[in-house]
Amino acid sequence: MTASSPVSSSAAGRPDPAPYARPGGFPVVGVVGGGQLARMMQPAATALGLRLRVLAEGPDVAAAQVITPAPVGAADDLEALVAFASECDAVTFDHEHVPGPGLRAMAEVTSVQPGADALVHAQDKVVMRERLTALGVPCPAWARVTDRAAVEAFAADAGWPVVVKTPRGGYDGKGVLVLDGPDDAGWATADAWFADWADRGGLLAEEHVPFTRELAALVARSPSGQAAAWPVVETAQRDGVCHEVTAPAPDLDADLAAELTDVALRIAGGLGVTGVLAVEVFEVEREGRRTFVVNELAMRPHNSGHWSIDGAVTSQFENHLRAVLDLPLGSTAARSPWTVMVNVLGPKEIQTRHEDLYRSYLHVMAHDPGVKVHLYGKEQRPGRKLGHVTVYGDDLDSVRARARHAAAFIAGEIDE
Repeated sequence: MTASSPVSSSAAGRPDPAPYARPGGFPVVGVVGGGQLARMMQPAATALGLRLRVLAEGPDVAAAQVITPAPVGAADDLEALVAFASECDAVTFDHEHVPGPGLRAMAEVTSVQPGADALVHAQDKVVMRERLTALGVPCPAWARVTDRAAVEAFAADAGWPVVVKTPRGGYDGKGVLVLDGPDDAGWATADAWFADWADRGGLLAEEHVPFTRELAALVARSPSGQAAAWPVVETAQRDGVCHEVTAPAPDLDADLAAELTDVALRIAGGLGVTGVLAVEVFEVEREGRRTFVVNELAMRPHNSGHWSIDGAVTSQFENHLRAVLDLPLGSTAARSPWTVMVNVLGPKEIQTRHEDLYRSYLHVMAHDPGVKVHLYGKEQRPGRKLGHVTVYGDDLDSVRARARHAAAFIAGEIDE
C-alpha cells in the first residue's frame, strides 16, 4: 500500500496551525512529554527534515536540552495542550499519561497520533484486557476486582499467587503487587488501592504466569494502514525495569516469532494504533509447546526498541515519526546478526557511582570504539534510566559481554 502525503490540519478540515518556520514546507511535529523518548526523536526528525517541538515538564528535562522551542506545560493542562497543538502539524507522545479530554481537545486543532480511542488501551489495563480478549489475543487469566473477596474468588479458579495491578499510572514495576495468599503482608497495600480506586471501577487481577522469558514485538503502523515489524526481541528486567534487550531473541522458533509478529500487527490494526506499538509478552510452556501471553502494551517508542537506533536500517524513532505523518515506512531489517542493548541504570549505592558520567563515557569510547553510547542528560538516582549502550556484531556472546561491560562501567558498577 502506498502511504499518503503528510497529515496536515488543513487537509483534515481544521484551520491551519499558527505560523511557524517550515523550511521547504516540511511539517512540524509536536511531542507531549520531555523525557528520553522525545530526546531520541530529535536525530530522526533532523534526518527526515522535520521540525520537532516538545511540551516539556520543566526547562531542563532530557528533551528540552536538545529540542527548541520547548515550552513548559503539564500533560493535564488543557490550555497548554491546545496552545501547543495549534502550532504543530501533528502531535505525538513521549508517554501515555495525557488524559482523554486533553487528547480530544488537541484533535480539534491538529492531527493527534495515536488518537484517544487507541491510546486508552495503553492507559487503562482493564480496558486493554477487555479489548484484547475480544480480539482473541492470548492473555493471562484476568478479572476486574473491587475488594479482597473478589481477589480470593479469582484465586479459587486461577490459583495463588495473584498479581494485582492499578489500571492506570503504573510503569516499570510500579502499581503492581503480587499476593501469595490470604495472609500475605501485601494486603495492606491492596486494601489501600481498593479504597483509592473504589469510585473508578476497582483493580485488575491476573494469574501469576510462570514464564520462561520475556519477549517483545515492535511494530509501526501509519494512518493509511501501512505497517512494518522489527525482529522479535528478548528482554530482561532488573527490579521491574528493562535492563537488557537482545535482537533477535535467541533460540526463538521461527513459527512462534511469526505468530507473535502477526498478533502485534493484528492488535495495531484492531486498536487503530498510529506510530510504534510495543507488545510485551511472556513466553510460556503450555501443553508441551512454547507459546506466549500478552503482558503489556505501549503506544510510543519503547525501551525494547532502542537497539534499532544503531542495529536496524530504520530506527523505531524514525518510523514513529514517519507513521505519525503518514509517510512511507522505512525498512526494519537488522544491520547485523546480533544487537544487544543494555540500559545504564543509576546504582543503588550512591557511593559507587561515577560523579562525572562524561569521564566514564570517554573511558568506554576509548576502551571499545564499537560501542554506541546514548546518555539522556538526567540527574543520577538509584535505578533511574540514565542512558543505554548498544553493540552489534556476528558473535552473540562477544556482543553481549561488551555491552554489559560498557553499561556497568558507566553506571559505576565496575572500575575497569
